[in-house]
Amino acid sequence: MRIGIPREIKNNEKRVAIIPSMVEELVSNGNEVCVETKAGEQSGFNDIEFESAGAEIIKDTKKVWDCEMVMKVKEPLPEEYQYFRENLILFTYLHLAAEPSLTDELQKNKVTAIAYETLALKDGSLPLLTPMSEIAGRMSVQIGARFLEGTFDGKGVLLGGIPGVAPATVTIIGGGVVGVNAAKIAIGLGAHVKILDVSAKRLREIDDQFNGRVETLMSNPQNVSNAVASADLLIGAVLIAGAKAPQIVKESMVKAMKANSVIVDVAVDQGGCIETIDKITTHENPVYLKHEVVHYAVANIPGSVSRTATLALTNATAIYANSLATLGIEKALIKHPELQSAINIHDGNIIHPAIAEAHKKEFVSFS
Repeated sequence: MRIGIPREIKNNEKRVAIIPSMVEELVSNGNEVCVETKAGEQSGFNDIEFESAGAEIIKDTKKVWDCEMVMKVKEPLPEEYQYFRENLILFTYLHLAAEPSLTDELQKNKVTAIAYETLALKDGSLPLLTPMSEIAGRMSVQIGARFLEGTFDGKGVLLGGIPGVAPATVTIIGGGVVGVNAAKIAIGLGAHVKILDVSAKRLREIDDQFNGRVETLMSNPQNVSNAVASADLLIGAVLIAGAKAPQIVKESMVKAMKANSVIVDVAVDQGGCIETIDKITTHENPVYLKHEVVHYAVANIPGSVSRTATLALTNATAIYANSLATLGIEKALIKHPELQSAINIHDGNIIHPAIAEAHKKEFVSFS
C-alpha cells in the first residue's frame, strides 16, 4: 500500500503522523511511504532522515493525498477537502461529533475515515487518545499557571503560593486521563486541587492514587457550582468517546468566578464542556476574556510540544498503521478487532453510533 504523510496546516500544528523508524518498518513490509517535504521538520525530523529510512519525499501536496492511505495528526481543514475521494483511507484524529461539515464531506466522498480517538480496547481504554490526553492534561496546568500571571490579564497568582500565602485552587471537571494528569502537575506545583467526576468508584481510585492530596467531589450541579466559584484555575477534562462533550459548567457558574480567573477547556475539540467556551482559539491567539474570566480554548494543545507529542503518538499508532497498510482493512480487523471502533465513516455511512447521534443521522453497522 502507498501511505501519504502530508504536512499539517492547522495553526501552529507542529506534529507529524510518522517518524523514520515507522517508515523503515512499513517499507520493510512491502509498503511505500510518501512524505510531504518538511512535514516532520518542526518535530525534529528532517527530509533526509525520512529519505534514509526509505520514504519518498514529495513537494506536491496533491500527490501525497493521492496515496491509498493518508495518515495525519489533526482533522483535515476545508482547504484539504478537495483531496477526498472514494476508497481513500484516512487515519487521523477526527473528532467528528464537533465537525458537521467535515462529517458531511467524508460521507459525500465515501472516504473510509478511521479516527485515533475512538479506537477502544475491551476495557474501554483509548490507546491512541491516551498519550495526547496525558500531554494535554499536564500542559493544561502549565498553561493555566502562565495565564494566571498578571502579565497575561490573570489574577497575579502563583499556583503553589509560598509560606504564609495560600496556594491557588485548581478545579478539574472530569477524573479521566486528562484530569488525573492535570492533578499530577497541579499537586507538584503546590496547588490545592479539586476533582469532580460522576463515578464514585473513579473518585475512590483517585483518592487512593493521590493519598488524599486531592479533594474529590461527586459531579452534581451544586458541587460543580461551588467548586467552579472557588477556582483560580478551572480545567475542563470531560470526555465521552466519539461524542460531543456535555456542557457541565454553565454560563451562570462562570459569571460567579472571581475576576481574572482562568479556564482551560481541554474538551474544546469535542465541543467543550464549559458553556462559555463558544469558539476555538489558536496558539497564536489562545485566549479571550468573557465575564472577566480568561478563557483558553486551543484545540490542539499537544501541538506546541511537537517532539514529545509526535513520539508519544507514533508509539501508539505504529502497530495499527502497519496492519492497515500491510494487511488491508478486513484482515487488520481480524488481527486487531478494536480497529472497528475507530472506523467512523465507510462507504458514505456513519459507522460510529456516538457520531450518528451527535449529528442526528443514521447509524449503519460496519460489514
